[in-house]
Amino acid sequence: MSDEFSAADVPSIQPDDPSDKSTAEKAAEGIKAASKGVSGAINAGREPGMPLDTLARLVREAPLPSLLVAFLLGVIVARRR
Repeated sequence: MSDEFSAADVPSIQPDDPSDKSTAEKAAEGIKAASKGVSGAINAGREPGMPLDTLARLVREAPLPSLLVAFLLGVIVARRR
C-alpha cells in the first residue's frame, strides 16, 4: 500500500512561470507605490505658500487654539455618525 503513494509517483506542482509574483509580493509593491504617492503629495503640499505650509505655520504660532479647533472638528464629525 505504501508503494502506491511513493514520492516518485506523485507529480510535483511547479508554478507556470518562475517570474510570477506571489500575492504578498504584489501587495507589498502596491503599498510601496501608494506610500510614494502620498509622500509626494505631502511634500508638494509643504512647499512655501501651499496649504500644509500655512497650516504648519499657524499651529506653530498658536498651538492651543489649533488644538481646540481640531477637537471641535472631531466632535462635529463624531456627532454626525
